[in-house]
Order: sequence, then structure tokens, then C-alpha cells
Amino acid sequence: MNKNPDRQNRAFWLKHLHRWHWISSALCLIGMLLFAVTGITLNHAGQIEAHPTVTQRDARLPQQLLPLLARAPQSDKAPLPRTVADWIDGRLALDLAGREAEWSDDEVYVSLPRPGGDAWLSLDRASGDIAYELTERGWVSYLNDLHKGRNTGAAWSWFLDIFAGAALLFCITGLFLLHLHAGNRPATWPLVGLGLVAPLLLALLFIH
Repeated sequence: MNKNPDRQNRAFWLKHLHRWHWISSALCLIGMLLFAVTGITLNHAGQIEAHPTVTQRDARLPQQLLPLLARAPQSDKAPLPRTVADWIDGRLALDLAGREAEWSDDEVYVSLPRPGGDAWLSLDRASGDIAYELTERGWVSYLNDLHKGRNTGAAWSWFLDIFAGAALLFCITGLFLLHLHAGNRPATWPLVGLGLVAPLLLALLFIH
């Protein structure tokens, strides 16, 4: 006896939807937990007290490197000479290679923003004096900046794109699974509708 084609078709889609649903959920599980937690911390950022820690360090370039600072680049925004950047990396453990710096008549200023804090470095072009300051605002601020993708670099940006794709796959396969099971679960579509209508009403009524 031939099996019912409709039943075979349903079994086929259930099998593949369940497979991709669990694969996508496994891929984005930790990311979704992170974004859920940081969604709460961001929503209450004004109530979470931060205690920034400021670290300051000084150094001075060797005399033989000063001529490299005396030669101004063609643009007022250009990276430090590689030799100077390497020396600072060895002395202050800062990777400045390729980072854009602001050149003025007296100094070179390098902005070093980072998740959960900020930093900057200034070089006196005449004396070679280096001033470096790092501000750290704690783990909550760090995680919040990861949530926003703020000053996180290309690698984290790629992760966010891949995570978003996995989350979309998780939601879309979940939607189709809801469709396949909705016949035996009458509350399915009212609950889905509530998930749409509730934030829409809140936005229309209370956000101006």
C-alpha cells in the first residue's frame, strides 16, 4: 500500500525544519543569552552605577626617532611611522600599526576607543614625550558595547552578522514549525499575534 503523499510531504518538512531549527538554535544560543542579558542592562544603564578606572602612563621616544615625527605626512590624518609604532608597542604594549592619527604642528594624537572604555595617546613632536590614558568602565559597560558593536573591530562585526543570520534561520524555521503544528495547538496564532500587537501598541501609544 502506498503511503499518503501529504503525510510523506509533512514528514519531510518536519524532519528538515527540526534539523535546521536545532542547528541554528545551537549556533546562536550563547549569543541570544548575551543579547538578552545586555538588553536588560542597556535598558537600565542609568540605574547601574559605573566606577571608571583611569590608568595613565608616560614614556619618551629615543632621540633617533624624533626626525620621523618632524616629517609631517601629506594629510593631517595618517598612521604613525612604523618604526615609531613598533617602539611604542614594545614599551607600552599598544598596537598602533595602521591606526589613524591626527597630526598637528605640535603633537600627534591617536584615539584608541574600545568596548567598555576609552583610551588615547599623545606624542609631542619636538620632545618625543608620550602621554597615554586608559579609562575602563567595567564589565557591564564592556558587554553593553559588545551588544551595540561599539568599537569592537571587524572580527566582532563578522560575528554579529553570522549570529544575526543564525537567529533569522532559527526564527523562520520556528515559524514554519508553528504552521505545521498549529492544527493541534489552537493558541498558536493568537500567541504569535500577541507577540506582534503588544510591542506595536506600546510603540504607538507610549513612544512619542
